Amino acid sequence: MKLISFDLKADFAFFRKPDTNATINLSYNIIHRPAVLGILGAILGLEGYKEKGKLPQYYEVLKEVKVGIEPLNHDKGNYVKTNIKYSNTVGYANKGTNFLTEELTLVNPKYRIYLLLDETENYQKQLAENLKKGCAEFIPYLGKNEFTAWWSSDSYKEYDFSESKTPNEKVKVLSIFQKKTVLRDNLETPFADLLNFDQEEIPFIYFERLPKDFDLTLMQYEMAEFAYSNFLISNAEKLENLIFIDELNAYVQLL
Repeated sequence: MKLISFDLKADFAFFRKPDTNATINLSYNIIHRPAVLGILGAILGLEGYKEKGKLPQYYEVLKEVKVGIEPLNHDKGNYVKTNIKYSNTVGYANKGTNFLTEELTLVNPKYRIYLLLDETENYQKQLAENLKKGCAEFIPYLGKNEFTAWWSSDSYKEYDFSESKTPNEKVKVLSIFQKKTVLRDNLETPFADLLNFDQEEIPFIYFERLPKDFDLTLMQYEMAEFAYSNFLISNAEKLENLIFIDELNAYVQLL
């Protein structure tokens, strides 16, 4: 197995929330695993959605790849957003009236994507080669095809790692992680403690409900609660699928 990362960025991004029911369409703030798999599929030249009720080729090929996501160039986990308005005057689309919609779009998002790849599998081996060379078969994008995504080959990194090292103290988790602990009436021990901050760094914890995978029965997103923080995590042994990266002396969660 090979652990790699690359830094993915774009001028804009829009990861539409499917439960939006208003004129203004909202976007997830942090890229989620299903979206990452789509981008990896584009890099490999795999087919996307072609038939209703059938999963795309890229998902069938890449569904076993473990993914970790670290937001970069953010403000306490948040990205700047701008409201973009669209109008559609095509008659068959709006029955003769102008259709107006708005999208709350991310500005200059950037993410470090960690991947645990099986080099004995041809597609995963080719994926690592494409990422290292900075090339793609199809143009990847962040949510919409006008929001072209790119990465530089310089951002590609390979790591020594350990899957067996169990956290038994306060540790640093670089990626977003799935939050299963519920804090209620002080019955649970808080999962974070402060780092030794300098005066320029402000402690934060960011929470977001994100797609984790696809529900294969309902053919829709499987949702989960995630957190991201610059705190030390004090009960990280409760987190699943943590990988310790030796050179960074920190963990990432791969789901």
